[in-house]
Amino acid sequence: MGSAAQSMEGTWEARDTAPPVVRRIGLADLRDSLVQGARDFEACRTDVIFLCLIYPVAGLIMARIAFDYGLLPLIFPLVSGFALIAPLFGVGLYEISRRRERGIETGWTDVFGVLRSPALGSIAVLGSLLLALFALWLFAANLLYTVTLGPDAPVSALAFARDAVTTPQGWTMIAVGVGLGFLFALGVLVISVVSFPLLLDRDIGVATAIQTSVRAVVQNPLPMAVWGLIIAAGLVIGTIPLLVGLAIVLPILGHATWHLYRKVVTR
Repeated sequence: MGSAAQSMEGTWEARDTAPPVVRRIGLADLRDSLVQGARDFEACRTDVIFLCLIYPVAGLIMARIAFDYGLLPLIFPLVSGFALIAPLFGVGLYEISRRRERGIETGWTDVFGVLRSPALGSIAVLGSLLLALFALWLFAANLLYTVTLGPDAPVSALAFARDAVTTPQGWTMIAVGVGLGFLFALGVLVISVVSFPLLLDRDIGVATAIQTSVRAVVQNPLPMAVWGLIIAAGLVIGTIPLLVGLAIVLPILGHATWHLYRKVVTR
């Protein structure tokens, strides 16, 4: 915490005089990134599973809290909204891939190597931005429920599900919610697809990292759109078996993101 506070000064300013260069990629690069991500996961399997089991457990805890406090309508926004902050939790996985790329022997403690990174302050600032978007998404989801099926809390999970799929108000909530979720997810993808790996790899400011990420999306609209769909599909698949599948999906996607960054951004 002390290191983060000390390194937050000037986090928005660019310090590396050589600006990042964004190159065009194709769909084959996405496949290659996933293959390399799977290899990293296989090489560091025990370490990464130990790290990523935290996230399914956290998801179950959030769901339990929602049940206890009558926040049943927020369970889906909580689970789906994890995609908005997943790039932040992937930083430790990027660090493992970065070390393996340099031929450095890695262990499970290396995921915490980020805490010694000079970019810790910048990573914390960008992570705070994603957390703010996550909070805004939950607020929007709760407001949407209030104006459609609310304001009273549902009497049971079955009643909530029935109202959501059999009433015009429920259909409105689902349609508008999906649209809002898409906009939030798109915004996070645009500003973070290469931002965190770039901050970890080079001595630049948050503003430059975000600008580079935006340029990466603008110059590669189709590959980045497909990459977003891959992430969404992976997270959905990972949540089906009570979120346990995230212990495999998250590390592969995290490692693959580092390799995608390497293909998109050059020095």
